[in-house]
Amino acid sequence: MNDFDKIISGDKPTLVDFFATWCGPCKMQGPVLEQVKNRVGDAANVIKVDIDKSSELAARYHVQSVPTLIVFVKGEAVWRAVGLQQADVLEAKLREHIG
Repeated sequence: MNDFDKIISGDKPTLVDFFATWCGPCKMQGPVLEQVKNRVGDAANVIKVDIDKSSELAARYHVQSVPTLIVFVKGEAVWRAVGLQQADVLEAKLREHIG
């Protein structure tokens, strides 16, 4: 993902979902991320990173289990969770850093 560093370093908080296509919980996380994106709109970024296609990013952020979700603010990881997360939790974490 070429724009990754630019996206996470921007002014908007960014939720990154490190996932794998073969991961069952990751497949369930997808629709949850859509809900979160719809709720926060343009106030935050929500992106997905396939660990099999971007193994260097996964290694950089010490992703050892999927899904791993990380919220970045101005390039700094400010929150991290492993495993399936609910939309309310993810939205709340993003809203802590919006505006």
